[in-house]
Amino acid sequence: MTQKKLIVSVYVFVCCVVTAMGQSLKYYNADDFPLIGKMSDDTEGRYARLPLSCKGESKKWVWILGQDTPGLAVRFATNSTAIATKWVTKRNNSMSHMAMVGVKGLDLYVLKSGKWRYVRCARPKGKENEGVIISDMKGEMNEYMLYLPLYDGIETLEIGIEEKAVIRQPQVESPVTERPVICYGTSITQGGCATRPGMAYTNILSRMLNREVVNLGFSGHGHLEYEIAELMTHRNPSVIVMDFISNVSASMLNERIERFMSIIEDKIPGVQILFIEHVPFPLAEFNLKKGEWVEESNEALRKAFRELKKKGYQNLHYLKSEHLLGEDGESTVDGEHFTDLGFDRFAKGIYPVVKKLIRHAER
Repeated sequence: MTQKKLIVSVYVFVCCVVTAMGQSLKYYNADDFPLIGKMSDDTEGRYARLPLSCKGESKKWVWILGQDTPGLAVRFATNSTAIATKWVTKRNNSMSHMAMVGVKGLDLYVLKSGKWRYVRCARPKGKENEGVIISDMKGEMNEYMLYLPLYDGIETLEIGIEEKAVIRQPQVESPVTERPVICYGTSITQGGCATRPGMAYTNILSRMLNREVVNLGFSGHGHLEYEIAELMTHRNPSVIVMDFISNVSASMLNERIERFMSIIEDKIPGVQILFIEHVPFPLAEFNLKKGEWVEESNEALRKAFRELKKKGYQNLHYLKSEHLLGEDGESTVDGEHFTDLGFDRFAKGIYPVVKKLIRHAER
């Protein structure tokens, strides 16, 4: 192809894109719209989970993962027939067992008849990204929620709409942000390995409850860090879900659990706390060492739970995990980390318990 023909072809392609869009887009800084899913605004940049008070206090990778954005979402309303985004990631992370959309992409939902409905994702290409999520919609004013990456952070984020359209602050409080639910745990809590951000169990649970759910999952960690216990006492949460046992040995549990719980109990004595067992993931059925680890972990958790109750911690609850992932072994990507199916089953399994505990906390 000659250079002249190539230039003409590119020009025609661009014109077709503009024609399909109807008109050019105008971008708005997402910093100007509400962000849900944070415990503190005193962070190193807007799109981060851990406050500056944890810098130097948390272990290196807890701090790094605390700059990732699982559970964070931007709320806005617009009547645009097209919605686009520009975003720059912090780490340009990639993972061999997790879809790139889940790692560092975005996920758009719309509020319809009081329920959040999935629209489409924004696919990442690298550190710097730009693209149209959806076009050719009706020009109706709708409420939107844009979920941020699960295993990467955001440096900058812009929302694009048609020049003639309006973008404004959300008019509906959904999810409800008063007295949020906190989920504390490991890589699975952080969102590994959902195909897209909206399918992490914390985000599914938030939509089911219509309640803000703060994601304090840290891949490879969840070691009952005392500074995280302190962070949990902010914002007067209604329920704390403790989904950490898969990364904690019996000795670490015995050493750290009582101080961890006392930090929470001293500052927010009315909060309801739900301990969840290590799920019997498929790998544990065939790998004998993994199977032993699951059994030993759950036995240690049961023992610690009983001891805490004896010592006067009354707002503690315990959920067995044997049926949370189903019986067919199809809920994980690698025998351990959840697929979307696994996250959906897990969220639906814990939902009725968490809903009941919210009602109990707010009586």
